[in-house]
Amino acid sequence: MAFGRSSRTKPFVEPVTLKILVAGGFGVGKTTLVGAVSEIRPLRTEEILSEAGRPVDDLHGVENKTTTTVAMDFGRITLREDLVLYLFGTPGQDRFWFLWDELAQGALGAIVLADTRRLEDSFAAIDYFERRGIPFTVAVNCFEGAQRFPAETVRGALDLDPEVELVMCDARDRESVKNVLVAVVQHALVLADQGTPVAT
Repeated sequence: MAFGRSSRTKPFVEPVTLKILVAGGFGVGKTTLVGAVSEIRPLRTEEILSEAGRPVDDLHGVENKTTTTVAMDFGRITLREDLVLYLFGTPGQDRFWFLWDELAQGALGAIVLADTRRLEDSFAAIDYFERRGIPFTVAVNCFEGAQRFPAETVRGALDLDPEVELVMCDARDRESVKNVLVAVVQHALVLADQGTPVAT
């Protein structure tokens, strides 16, 4: 009879991986959000803003911004042992919109990051996801010094459908971003349970 330690280990669980897009206007905090929550060093495709881009890059409200995402940001977070999210941050400028269709393929859902100082910059992303049937949650990035508005006021200004969740967040704070990610995953799963077709 052999004596010794039992080799009881938890069986390996192959995690489910889900793709989430992080979208929104120029300078709204998408790169910051991905970097704040990613458990790996995020992939960033940031370039310095140039004089050549000055005529097409609207820096109103983000005058101190010196870089911009030209392709995507990528990060990963494990929410549970069996659930991993891959985060793809989209570029914010109109001239890079041709990348969105590629990035959106296979996405479970999306976060539309909004800035109350420039809410109009959110309309294009909201419209994009509504047209394609991709579930999304609006996350209002609460910038320092920006005026705070009640969630219902922001919801009305964005003309969101009742089923679209709106949350306040700080894109620099890991726990705040995790709460946003949980909200978008839960929203997408509720729609799937209701039989609402989710684009992939």
